[in-house]
Amino acid sequence: MAETVLRKVVADRGLGDRVIVESAGTGGWHAGGPMDERALRVLAEHGYDGADHSARQFTRDWFDRYDLVLAMDRDNQAFLRRMAPAGVEVRLFRSFDPAAPDGAEVPDPYYGGDEGFVEVLALVEAAAEGVADHIADEIG
Repeated sequence: MAETVLRKVVADRGLGDRVIVESAGTGGWHAGGPMDERALRVLAEHGYDGADHSARQFTRDWFDRYDLVLAMDRDNQAFLRRMAPAGVEVRLFRSFDPAAPDGAEVPDPYYGGDEGFVEVLALVEAAAEGVADHIADEIG
């Protein structure tokens, strides 16, 4: 969901031709598969198109290809930090939401119903604006 939302926010700001937005899980359980049907439905209900999404697994070489690596929760952040080369920062996605408390996470809605995906979408939308602000500042 975050990739779809952030890609749209970046494009809406006219940065789509300068910024690549990718997402991947730390595990390969769903690699190659489509987005969860509940996530697709909630995104569509809110004007987003996630139909082209394909799950992938994050690998160490992503640190060489991307300037900003974000994690949805502290467990994944810790995993990515252990994998990261020295000096590479891995931030929590919600750290870009000025209304979020320090250390705020995006919960995993997988084991719940649609309401969890609606909640995650709202959290992602709020943080995506801050991520886009950060990117715009970084690239000028």
